[in-house]
Amino acid sequence: MDQPRIERLLRLMKMLSSNVNYTVEELANKFDVSIRTMYRYIDTLKTSGFELTRYPGNVYKIGKMPKSAPDFEKLLYFSEEEAYILNKLIDRLDQSNTLKANLKRKLAAVYDHVDIVDFVDRKFTAVFVDELGKAVRAKKKVILHNYESGNSHSIRDRLIEPFGFTRDFVDVWGYDLEDGHNKIFKISRIDDVEILDESWTAEKSHRKQGIDIFRMVGKNPVHIKWRISVLAKNLLIEEYPLAEKYLTCKGRDWFLETDVYNMLGACRFYLGLASEIKIVESEEFRAFVQNYIDANLRRI
Repeated sequence: MDQPRIERLLRLMKMLSSNVNYTVEELANKFDVSIRTMYRYIDTLKTSGFELTRYPGNVYKIGKMPKSAPDFEKLLYFSEEEAYILNKLIDRLDQSNTLKANLKRKLAAVYDHVDIVDFVDRKFTAVFVDELGKAVRAKKKVILHNYESGNSHSIRDRLIEPFGFTRDFVDVWGYDLEDGHNKIFKISRIDDVEILDESWTAEKSHRKQGIDIFRMVGKNPVHIKWRISVLAKNLLIEEYPLAEKYLTCKGRDWFLETDVYNMLGACRFYLGLASEIKIVESEEFRAFVQNYIDANLRRI
């Protein structure tokens, strides 16, 4: 899940546990999000096991904690190591202990380690997949609010016609009405989904293209083959799980052999671990890497 959203969730918890009363509208303004998004954050806290009470005036507060409980502000500043140890201690509780699940959920919703990211991200992803699925079935246009593009390094609204998902529901296929191209949009980078009361106008242009293991899209595949170290192999699988089925082991060497539809994704991974990867094939990929290096060196 994107870091800004986690930070907003942490800020929201602190504000809802303070002595100041905030309406949902005021919270939305302070966080610069829609009222609908703010309700989604509140629902996430409820799902995480926090008791939220609604008061007159559309004010929400996190339920009072016992006086003996640590101050909520201090709870938010456990170090990563402290949170990890707490998580391990909770794991030692018996599975039949009803407090275990609640403690795990609350810890996961507050502290920034792998369990938090996985927990909160799954919550938001499920909501967005449901909303986008409705738009696909109804053939409606949508706005992806504050979409974080990894290619253009921008955060802005995107007007698209969604027409399908990748098989793991990590991405949504959409026709970008601004530039007239079919693209995949990573669901975890969406801040909110707004379904418009406007039907598709470019359905004949909708086309799903090839997606490679680096999650890059294109029409013309390029075959690559690498000899990689164990370190590179492990990092590749962690970052791109679909790569595992294209890996083979011969003696002590690991090989990756696959097609890529846009060499940029493979190039970026290669350059991050160049000393751990040897390009066996192809010359086209070698030339792409060299041109990428030269172009970026000219910017220095």
